[in-house]
Amino acid sequence: MIILILGASHTGKTALAQKLLEKYKYPYLSIDHLKMGLIRSGNTELTPLSDDDELTAYLWPIVREMIKTAIENKQNMIVEGCYIPFDWAKDFDKNYLKNITHYCLVMSEKYIKNHFDDIVNYANVIEERLYDDCTLEDVLSDNARFAELAQKHNLNIVLIDDEYKTDL
Repeated sequence: MIILILGASHTGKTALAQKLLEKYKYPYLSIDHLKMGLIRSGNTELTPLSDDDELTAYLWPIVREMIKTAIENKQNMIVEGCYIPFDWAKDFDKNYLKNITHYCLVMSEKYIKNHFDDIVNYANVIEERLYDDCTLEDVLSDNARFAELAQKHNLNIVLIDDEYKTDL
């Protein structure tokens, strides 16, 4: 089984992947780790501050083929990151799709406004963010965009509205 976890920055994708690893013993791939490995090794001209669409276009083909390889080898894997395109399913035929589930984490405007300090404080709960300029406006707009696009593409949305608990 492949579990995809999409969501805007600061929605807790990595923390959720870590919880699922601990519970189910499925390894997870942080697309941010892949991104930084490729950037630091000099295998791309992109930077951590490059446009998300450019990063997605560069990273997704690699991740997509890793997912196919895991399915072909009957391996479980969690893949998390904001660089999974909303139309990801078009890249897999039905034999692959039956082995993939997905969740898009979205924080409501109310949650963000009521818990913004918590969002900032938990930003480094799993890994240290070297480039983090989290603002209330960015978190609000990113989550609104993810909610809109997730609905448009009929993705499974996990709405974080009152308290942060994601029990998949």
